[in-house]
Amino acid sequence: MYSLDDTITAISSPIGEGGIGIVKMSGPEVLLTLQKVFLPSRARPEGDGPWQPVSHHLYHGHIVDPESQEVVDEVLVSYMKAPRTYTRQDVVEINCHGGIVPLRRVLELTLRQGARLASPGEMTLRAFVLGRLDLAQAEAVLDVVRAKTEAGLRVAVEQLGGHLSQEIRGVRAQLVDTLAYLEATIDFTEDEIPERDITVPLQEAAGAIKELLQGADRGMIYRQGIRAAIVGRPNVGKSSLLNRLLRTARAIVTPIPGTTRDTLEETINLQGIPLTLVDTAGIAESEDLVEKLGIERSREALSRADLALMTVDVSEPLQEADSQIAELIGGKPAILVANKIDLPQLASLDDLLPGVRRVRVSALTGEGLEELEEAMVEAVFSGKVTASDVPLVTNPRHKQALHEALEHAEAAVEASTSDTPVDLIAIDVTAAVNALGEITGETATEDLLEIIFSEFCVGK
Repeated sequence: MYSLDDTITAISSPIGEGGIGIVKMSGPEVLLTLQKVFLPSRARPEGDGPWQPVSHHLYHGHIVDPESQEVVDEVLVSYMKAPRTYTRQDVVEINCHGGIVPLRRVLELTLRQGARLASPGEMTLRAFVLGRLDLAQAEAVLDVVRAKTEAGLRVAVEQLGGHLSQEIRGVRAQLVDTLAYLEATIDFTEDEIPERDITVPLQEAAGAIKELLQGADRGMIYRQGIRAAIVGRPNVGKSSLLNRLLRTARAIVTPIPGTTRDTLEETINLQGIPLTLVDTAGIAESEDLVEKLGIERSREALSRADLALMTVDVSEPLQEADSQIAELIGGKPAILVANKIDLPQLASLDDLLPGVRRVRVSALTGEGLEELEEAMVEAVFSGKVTASDVPLVTNPRHKQALHEALEHAEAAVEASTSDTPVDLIAIDVTAAVNALGEITGETATEDLLEIIFSEFCVGK
């Protein structure tokens, strides 16, 4: 996609004010570029030649404009010689003061010396192309950066460490071995190739793929999180419930119905799950224009949610609006939250959302909150949260590739037990091998790589 012979440069830290900002370079001429703009505190006497840093050491000095001799910033510089670097090329990191102006000035100076501005994800792309990371590990770099919870971070770090890749490579090697036998039987006579049972290794490969897929939905929840919409008619305690779950007074709460007129979103860490709670305006008939817009947004939030927390006020009889909201929820995963249990009970919930778990809470006192959180976790994982040594599949692309590989592997198993010609079995095994190769990168196309790495920030 891009030339590996270019020296690329980029700001690798978030733009804004901070203690430290980093300009990073990778490529064959990073040292030459650095020598032109960096004046070390302990410079060599004149006549001793250019400054030569020791690899993987940190040096104090100043970035100086070679044309005007203006001192741009006081910095710490590290030079890392290939191949023991992130990209497996020579790498320089310039640790500047973390302001927008000094970072941009340093970046401009490196560009003026001949470096090229890196494209999004180009540093990690070079690490992939040069063999330091496979494609699944490269994608895990972005997952580590975007992790929303400690559990999500652990899953991403495991993938970055190659746990998923190791499983994929093991299954793929088994299929490649079987494919080699099949192709040999096509090319040579039966007398030259000893007969071999291919059904068992194909079944084992299909079983391993299926096991990886079983954890895919759970893995993607840790990576992407879920959305839970708190819905109900006005004044049933939706905003109070949000505040309780957040452990802070985020939403305005008053006794006046219709206080909330727009959706309000906040993300919490619920037992390792990034859970985005969406507080919605009460759904009811209204002639107020602003209130009507808020109600429409509530309907949209409910339609986009993965889980509905239907909140009812059990201190008063159910109303027609409660039944209408239940109809809007339809078959979406839901929990019926019976709020205000600290008051006398007047509502009967028997006919409302039959089959849905009911949790009794008081948003005022906090009673029942732990049970509600457990119910949300159970609803997310459908009661299938179990410890497993199998790496979690966290990426929708990986899940799709595994589905494709499983489909072809199972087709090959079925064909191997019948009179199907060997060359037709080989077609399915080849397709399974290629699908698994898309995960780790052996069979990834240039277009796929461009899509994947375009999601990265510049400088990573």
